[in-house]
Amino acid sequence: MSHPVTGQPQVITTTYTSTYPSSWSTGLMSCCEDMGICLCGTFLPCVLECKVAQDFGECCLLPCLPGTFIPIRTGTRERYHIKGSVLEDWVYTCCCPLCSLCQVARELKARR
Repeated sequence: MSHPVTGQPQVITTTYTSTYPSSWSTGLMSCCEDMGICLCGTFLPCVLECKVAQDFGECCLLPCLPGTFIPIRTGTRERYHIKGSVLEDWVYTCCCPLCSLCQVARELKARR
């Protein structure tokens, strides 16, 4: 036995709004914002990379693999809805690797 249709199904629409802030919480060259991160990034960058990977939620040994910092920077930018692109992440990481590392470390510290 069939039942009569008494109503039409409704379409549900979902609107996504962008919550991108204008930039990182500190600039690429703002190394003096946190002297501990600055000194560690300058003299022990491999230790800081391991700390950043761990703070990001990855294995602390991940930076031992070549090319793994770019995905961490990109992931941090996307996780916190920071405006930018993968190309910018690549350029910053390749041209100013220590400044980029310190910037990501400061961002993760600020977001904790």
